[in-house]
Amino acid sequence: MSAYREGDRTIVLIPARMSEAEERRWVTVMLDKLAAQESKRLLGDDELTERAERLSAQYFDGRARPLTVRWVTNQNTRWGSCTPAEGSIRLSHRLQGMPEYVVDYVLVHELAHLLVPGHGPRFWELLESYPRTERARGYLEGVVAAERLPQLPVVREE
Repeated sequence: MSAYREGDRTIVLIPARMSEAEERRWVTVMLDKLAAQESKRLLGDDELTERAERLSAQYFDGRARPLTVRWVTNQNTRWGSCTPAEGSIRLSHRLQGMPEYVVDYVLVHELAHLLVPGHGPRFWELLESYPRTERARGYLEGVVAAERLPQLPVVREE
């Protein structure tokens, strides 16, 4: 059994003789293993903090100063969150492996919350400084839409 990425697809190879229940279980196991391997190659929390500091300097003149920036695995309906009173930013692990400009957009979005807590006009004015805002939002909307599509049946080759 193995799993690997091929472009924007994930390929999981398992024996055709498995039952559907075994197949589902092993696909989940293999996807988890692949994600664990990839996460080792992705940004750690320290690198994420450094990236946030660079983005703050570039887009907010360094005014947004997070105390902590880290990946979390408990955000399945949000891409990121910010607690301005604590100066903390958390990014969903689901962003790992997405294009750099998308992760940067979510970081810039959360950094903006350190300066403006809500989503009012001033907040969106701050985000206009990030040139790939619309593109990143479109990408994330596409990911959400794809997650809502019905699952295609698994084709078994014997």
